[in-house]
Amino acid sequence: MQEKAKQPEQVAPNTHHPTHALTSLFQHNPYPYKPRNVNTLRKAEQAASGTNTHIAVGLTKGVGTMWTAYAFAVLAIVGLLAILGVFSPLVALLVVWASQTFIQLVMLPILSVGQNVLGHHAELQADEQFNTTQKSYHDLEEIMQHLAAQDAELLKHTKMLIHLLSAAGITPEQIPDVAVSNSTPPLDTPPAGVQTHA
Repeated sequence: MQEKAKQPEQVAPNTHHPTHALTSLFQHNPYPYKPRNVNTLRKAEQAASGTNTHIAVGLTKGVGTMWTAYAFAVLAIVGLLAILGVFSPLVALLVVWASQTFIQLVMLPILSVGQNVLGHHAELQADEQFNTTQKSYHDLEEIMQHLAAQDAELLKHTKMLIHLLSAAGITPEQIPDVAVSNSTPPLDTPPAGVQTHA
């Protein structure tokens, strides 16, 4: 048996207008950043930090209070009284050791660690603000480009309408007259609830 010659498949012509497949005038490119809550992130970091970090932050916050200033003032007054002879010279030596040796050698590193931990929150806020500003600027640029694409599409439609009107023998100057002639005349009947006087 001879095989039947295969007939070439007939492809139906594409009757769709190219604009029918148009779904969007502008392709949105989202900015690759998602805003985050810095306070939540800081709380998570504090919960994951060790005991040394908590002690450093607590002492840093405690030293930056007026009560600490009062305590240092009392220590200075006690040292002055010891120098004047009100207290024994041993008290003066203890005040000097506490103020110049203990506080400076021990508290300064602790305060540095606490300030670094507390300053990290400000760094996170500044970084988050910068990224959020960049995202907002990108979104504004996207909106402006989208509006420009809409303006171009409206201008193209306007030119098409003018061309169709010209083919029909209607000039754009005649459109207001046609709109006025086709407009419905005002009704002589008064609106409901209004009585007319004879």
